[in-house]
Amino acid sequence: MNAFDPAVFHCPGFFIKAAGAPFEKAGAAALRRRVFVEEQKIFRDHDRDAIDEVATCLVALSTYAHEADEVVGTVRIHEAEPGLWWGSRLAVDSRFRNVGRLGQQLIRLAVSTANGRGCQRFLAHVQMQNVPLFQKLAWAVEGEVVIHGVPHALMQADLASYPPFADPESGWLSLTRTGKGRSIPVSLPACHEVPALLPPLDQVHRGAA
Repeated sequence: MNAFDPAVFHCPGFFIKAAGAPFEKAGAAALRRRVFVEEQKIFRDHDRDAIDEVATCLVALSTYAHEADEVVGTVRIHEAEPGLWWGSRLAVDSRFRNVGRLGQQLIRLAVSTANGRGCQRFLAHVQMQNVPLFQKLAWAVEGEVVIHGVPHALMQADLASYPPFADPESGWLSLTRTGKGRSIPVSLPACHEVPALLPPLDQVHRGAA
């Protein structure tokens, strides 16, 4: 039995943050390969490109005994020209797609981080099956395009719905309960003194949406 299978064990929380440690960056690259090369078969060998050299990598980290354990979600953002930011390569591990709303939280961190860095317009090419999710998160469809043989919608985020966030390196800790989650800010770097950040379980249960 895999103790980390969400079907039998829900980890108490996820760190949502900018990748800093080598294992976080390596984990994000490995996850992208699993999703875009092995699962979706959009790319043959790897999905890396020139944007990776300038992009900020964001990750969702599962926890085990309150310590960061594994990269289970990722997205990257970059500034293409002054004020114009793009998000791309949003990926969530297949085992965690129904846990903690990780895709939504990565989108939130992506746009809010860019907004905190002077973003005036935030765009993304979104696979068609994900358009309804983005629309629920205050994104609008601007057009349609085919990328690597896959139909995408060009979408723009409503920046007013994403307050600027100045500390993506620390990010936040998202506590979960049966696939639902709530977030509490984390002012300390991931993995340090985490137990002190966890409220009593009865408070978590009362606060879960």
